[in-house]
Amino acid sequence: MGRTVVVLGGGISGLAASYYLSRAPCAPKVVLVEGSERLGGWIRSVRGPDGAVFELGPRGIRPAGALGARTLLLVSELGLDSEVLPVRGDHPAAQNRFLYVGGALHALPSGIRGLLRPSPPFSKPLFWAGLRDLTTPRGKDPDETVHSFAQRRLGSEVASLAMDSLCRGVFAGNSRELSVRSCFPSLFQAEQTHRSILLGLLLGAGRGPQLDSALIRQARAERWSQWSLRGGLETLPQALNAHLTSRGVSVLQGQPVCGLSLQAEGRWKVSLGDSSLEADHIISAIPASVLSKLLPAEAAPLARALSTITAVSVAVVNLQYRGARLPVQGFGHLVPSSEDPVILGIVYDSVAFPEQDGSSPGLRLTVMLGGSWLQTLEARGCVLSQELFQQEAEKAAATQLGLNEPPSHCLVHLHKNSIPQYTLGHWQKLESAAQFLAAQKLPLTLAGASYEGVAVNDCIESGRQAAARVLGTEPNS
Repeated sequence: MGRTVVVLGGGISGLAASYYLSRAPCAPKVVLVEGSERLGGWIRSVRGPDGAVFELGPRGIRPAGALGARTLLLVSELGLDSEVLPVRGDHPAAQNRFLYVGGALHALPSGIRGLLRPSPPFSKPLFWAGLRDLTTPRGKDPDETVHSFAQRRLGSEVASLAMDSLCRGVFAGNSRELSVRSCFPSLFQAEQTHRSILLGLLLGAGRGPQLDSALIRQARAERWSQWSLRGGLETLPQALNAHLTSRGVSVLQGQPVCGLSLQAEGRWKVSLGDSSLEADHIISAIPASVLSKLLPAEAAPLARALSTITAVSVAVVNLQYRGARLPVQGFGHLVPSSEDPVILGIVYDSVAFPEQDGSSPGLRLTVMLGGSWLQTLEARGCVLSQELFQQEAEKAAATQLGLNEPPSHCLVHLHKNSIPQYTLGHWQKLESAAQFLAAQKLPLTLAGASYEGVAVNDCIESGRQAAARVLGTEPNS
């Protein structure tokens, strides 16, 4: 093709975009530029002294749906099938999830029987929330906060306990500020199309052609709830990097981009401090707010739209306990903001992936801290020490799980501005950006977690779609 495509950002979105570009029949020249010294973005796995795997970012990937299947296909293409650690449908980590409310752990109900029974912390069976959904008229607003949507369709308890916790667990955000249309598009579309969440989810499943591979068939047959990789999820970006190098992709690390400018012939100049690159097209997989500061003056309207897509910080504390036992077996628990403004939730890593426990068995947990508590500390300019986060995490493990002994190993990481916030009206920002790019015919494509999904599957898909648009192979793009 003779074209050069520069991909900004070596997180999973940028790696995926580069991967799909490099596999095209007439692949362009691809240059991947990463500002830091490592690839993988927020996906990072480290080994403890005994070989135990600690995930500093995402720790499991869902295989469900078309996006889940596509990621499994990618895993197979990279030759990683033998490294996959599945959580099968009959496993406690697949069946049991908890809420910590009123100083106690409560199992979330599952199955028809669970919906018909009283299930604390909810005051009455969730059957009534389902009935409310079936009888509530369709909303008329083009967008709505997650809290308002859930309260209107499912009642105040589900909104303030379940959906509040879910927003904290997925986005480290506030359900009263986040957009249901952008954060949970399947729920929004279910109401728009079928006038009911339940009917929409039931009737909307199974559409479109299904991808197929041995791994995908195994995941469906065994009803996997999630999966990881034996050496940690960072194995995936590492394998992508190795593949890109073998395909002749130039991967530049430790090269922060200083600015972007358009040249007379419509090509980009990408400034890298003491050097520069030229590109026919740019795929940006860096955060929207970061890109907004790099764009040239001609793209000021786009920069303004992107600068309003903010992100929040999350502290991740990995704890390992020798000889300790959990009071329950499951994936983990979430904590609503009304219960504890500091702790978002705790993941029971050793339950889902005991294969990663290391040579001297110990219990591995990950405590997530953030929300309004952390935002307030940041706004005040407080010193955010590792000791503070470790202290809060150990206190939560003691209070919420009864783990009173000090941990044998602890890792603390603060991920600053790591999770984009799709606040009310986020869809209008995306529409505004798309209209500007189309009207100006700018050779720029947006990808990454800032736009349409923060999960690993979403990011990989955004990279794939960006590559398809550049190659001209994406339908309806």
